[in-house]
Amino acid sequence: MNNVKTKILKASKLILLIAIVFTVQKVNVVSSVDKLSNQNLNKTIDLSAMAIKVNEIAMNDRYYPLDTFTGDLTGYVANCPLCSGYLACNGDYMVNKDSVYNDLEYGNVKIVASSKNLPCGSIVTFDSIDNSGSKSVAIVLDRGVLGNDLDLLVNTYDEAIKNVGRRKISYDVLRFGWERQ
Repeated sequence: MNNVKTKILKASKLILLIAIVFTVQKVNVVSSVDKLSNQNLNKTIDLSAMAIKVNEIAMNDRYYPLDTFTGDLTGYVANCPLCSGYLACNGDYMVNKDSVYNDLEYGNVKIVASSKNLPCGSIVTFDSIDNSGSKSVAIVLDRGVLGNDLDLLVNTYDEAIKNVGRRKISYDVLRFGWERQ
């Protein structure tokens, strides 16, 4: 009988040992899977938060391009035949001698005419006409061109012909309409 008790005791110890080993291994597998999935979740959250923050910073930068277009740039003068001197987008604004507009957000900017592709008050930037490598900032305040073309308001007819002429440009839109969207 002592022999049977010893065998039962050994078998119980073996079963208990197997149960403990199995439980410990299961806990290690579960906790390592939980850690792994938590790390991935945290990385995903961090990347999402970072993308939101980068987008927020970019949208707060007033010189961040919202869209880019390609078209022709030409020049025109306020006193051309059939021109009234008033701008189509702002009927009570008569073009002054220096052909600039003081925008509340962008300061003194050049004036361009556009098609209705760009709403009145849109701000665009393009390479300067003097080939200096600088950028010109302009506001859409007039109409009268087709497609993606722009017509730059200049002081004299000679300046329109000699300095602007007709050239292909790529321009960035910094603001669509009067309010930033």
